Amino acid sequence: MRRIKMIISYDGSGFEGYQIQPKGRTVQQELEAALAVIHKGTAVRVSASGRTDAGVHASGQVIHFDTSLGIPDGRWAMALNTRLPADIRVLHAEEVSGSFHARFSAEGKTYRYIWELADVPSPFRRHFASPSRGQAPDIGKMEAGAAHLIGTHDFTSFCSAKTDVEDKVRTVEAIRFEQRGDELHMMITGSGFLYNMVRIIAGTLWAVGTGLLDPDAVPEILAARDRAKAGKTAPPQGLYLEKVRYGD
Repeated sequence: MRRIKMIISYDGSGFEGYQIQPKGRTVQQELEAALAVIHKGTAVRVSASGRTDAGVHASGQVIHFDTSLGIPDGRWAMALNTRLPADIRVLHAEEVSGSFHARFSAEGKTYRYIWELADVPSPFRRHFASPSRGQAPDIGKMEAGAAHLIGTHDFTSFCSAKTDVEDKVRTVEAIRFEQRGDELHMMITGSGFLYNMVRIIAGTLWAVGTGLLDPDAVPEILAARDRAKAGKTAPPQGLYLEKVRYGD
């Protein structure tokens, strides 16, 4: 058996998330259906670097699967893209060691969150950016608040109460902001992220930027280890899984 690693992108608007669920269309479901066709009906299970929620996008999700087929690395993208729906695309494929695992071998991830700052939100961006609703954030204050999140902390306050993960200590390596025309982008890199952690950080820093919270309140929110102390969870359509980092 060969293990194939792929980098994929998808528009999350039409999915109930990445992972297969009892009801609703998912990215994993579409990938495994296309692989079953290539494998003449044999089921192929796909593993990903992590789940994304309904409406969340990916420009650099990583998956792997095992196959007995001898398709060359350079042919996998075409073989799958011709069988996948238009909202999923394989960007790159390569054979890797059998010890590689898309999730457990990952050493870090980068997410991007996008707000649309236009007074009148574009109907063409409604699935791909979070509307500002006429608010103009102070990016300097957002950067000041974000600085308190850099490092290794217990991120209980920035994690959905629905999670069953007990260890909520994570390391955030970098957060930066960039204004692009009528859009504000936040890029965040870390060793790993809890359920809804990036969206809660985005919502909290937005509250800082719009004056609902003081930048110096962020350390207090961290110390409280209480989800109720942080800001609202930012909408899913602004979030993109951009890159997954692996060692050599």
